[in-house]
Amino acid sequence: MKYDNLCVAAIRSLCIDGINKAKSGHPGMALGSAPILYTLFTRHLVSDPTHPDWINRDRFVLSAGHASMLLYTMLHLCGYEVSMNDLMNFRQLDSLTPGHPEYRHTPGIDATSGPLGQGIAQAVGMAMAETSLKALYPEGEKLVNHYTYALCGDGCLQEGLSQEAISFAGQQRLNKLILFYDANNVTLDGPLSNSSDEDQKARFRAAGWNVLEILDGNNVELIDEAIKLAKKSDRPTTIMVHTVIGFGSKNQGLNKVHGSPLGIEDGEYAKKSYGYNYPPFTVPEEVYLVFKENFIKRGKDAYAKYEEEFGKYSIKHQAEANFFNETIKNDISSYVFKELPSYAEDFKDSTRKESGAMLELLNKQIKNLIGGSADVAHSVMTLLPDEKDYSVNAREGRNVNFGIREFAMACIQNGLLLHGGLRTYVGCFLVFADYLKPAIRLAALSKLPAIYLFSHDSIAVGEDGPTHQPIEQLAMLRSIPNCDVIRPCDAREVAAAWKLALESKETPTSLILSRQALPMIKNTSYEGVKRGGYIVSKEDKNLDFVIVATGSEVSLAIEAQKKLREKGIDTRVVSMPNMNSFIRQDYQYQKSILGDDYDKTICVEMLSSFGWHRFGRYTMSIDTFGASAPDKDVMAKFGFTSDALVTKISIILNK
Repeated sequence: MKYDNLCVAAIRSLCIDGINKAKSGHPGMALGSAPILYTLFTRHLVSDPTHPDWINRDRFVLSAGHASMLLYTMLHLCGYEVSMNDLMNFRQLDSLTPGHPEYRHTPGIDATSGPLGQGIAQAVGMAMAETSLKALYPEGEKLVNHYTYALCGDGCLQEGLSQEAISFAGQQRLNKLILFYDANNVTLDGPLSNSSDEDQKARFRAAGWNVLEILDGNNVELIDEAIKLAKKSDRPTTIMVHTVIGFGSKNQGLNKVHGSPLGIEDGEYAKKSYGYNYPPFTVPEEVYLVFKENFIKRGKDAYAKYEEEFGKYSIKHQAEANFFNETIKNDISSYVFKELPSYAEDFKDSTRKESGAMLELLNKQIKNLIGGSADVAHSVMTLLPDEKDYSVNAREGRNVNFGIREFAMACIQNGLLLHGGLRTYVGCFLVFADYLKPAIRLAALSKLPAIYLFSHDSIAVGEDGPTHQPIEQLAMLRSIPNCDVIRPCDAREVAAAWKLALESKETPTSLILSRQALPMIKNTSYEGVKRGGYIVSKEDKNLDFVIVATGSEVSLAIEAQKKLREKGIDTRVVSMPNMNSFIRQDYQYQKSILGDDYDKTICVEMLSSFGWHRFGRYTMSIDTFGASAPDKDVMAKFGFTSDALVTKISIILNK
């Protein structure tokens, strides 16, 4: 196009200006990749800035989130509600242009990114969602039919996560996923060759990807042709674009330009090399016009056409259209069971099996539910009965075989939810929550209602030993802001946990599930679980001691309560399945549950004691690693018996 060079120069110059003014930021990739995003946004990407949440827009994920100034500049030029003043306030308090892109914060941002590699996996999830939704509805291509684009760098591809995601996407042949790889051969500490010399093209091909290469990263026409070819592929495509980091700077091609402002002098030098002779934060009208006549017009026309076609679809498929509209807002409350299932008082089963039973029930009610596990579906009970496996030949399948890729699994779930229209869950053993943690953190930051099913929840795992017995993982999960963690004590609490997880719109939820069978506890309830902690067994007359417990330890506490009564010690048993929810309750409620005496409260959980001392002086916990033996032997070794609890409380009370 006539003004290609001027537009790219304007983009690069705004990046220089914003980073210089902030005295902070990463100009290197922003300057090198500017032609890539310019070509993509002006010639291909379909999105309407006046409707940034439109479900059928193309998605773009900046996996290399440190190049955020480039994306903010594009959003400004494309007509999103990102003003020049916002660009001038880059990285400043409460601005729309934070250091790394944040979903729900800045209009036009499709994913929170910054932790390298996660953006690739999130894009995989988005591409997967497009295929799944298309297959879920009759004539689904009229509802969802778009591309997913992402931009990564050398750093993203060094992260092990990238291989997990690339492998999954290739195996599933997600052909509408197009990944730009900014190959500038420089990392923060120096040349890429200091730490990596692998053949990235061969790597992608081995994973089943289509690979295209552009030797001149400044050639807009070559980039355009590559995108056209990628759109025709029956496989996901990576477009390897050879760029120059910090293009135009005196330090171009060096790591010096990666993460430090150019400064005024070098900034002017770079602008001069572009032939851009405008004051800082100035964009000529010709540039705005290019974006108006291309990106903005294309998106506006596409949205108008979609609305027209959706109106026709709604007449033909009224029920499906209504369901679609509700689910893209994450509102499925009307489809989730209104009442909890009923159970006989002598019912006994593991909470992982009861979670599986909930999935069987929910599958009949929620037709956009999709999930899977990291190769432990039969152990964690994540299978939706009578449903197909999601695959190339069965996009309607709702059982996902993520493979042994825990980190990618959680990131892909984030991508599915970022796309919208689906409710999701993933599962693995609790001890491996460590592999998921960065993705859970990003879900919480992005306010995504992700669901994690973590089974084998304590040293009661038994024979598998300390490598598979979680200790500190539950405390880690509870420490994440905006993250609910529910450890149910029986089947009724499991049902309540599932209901709460599906009612959530902006908070991820982890269900912590037992391997061993647990009895029904009288008085467990949805309302109690919702408030995080509640009394399940009251004292008889005069309260001597409070026992707070979670999960399998609630039944242990009740056994101890009975034995303590025989000794003349009157106790109260509190189930606290969700510590974080209980903390959110008002002081009066907390006091009504825990009583007045901090010194006469013990918290019982077969995991780390970390975090429990806020509720009581004493803990019965485990702050060492476990041991390999049958579960009852391991529990006895570490003192998790009703007799041991009775002895401990008796000693405390000198009785």
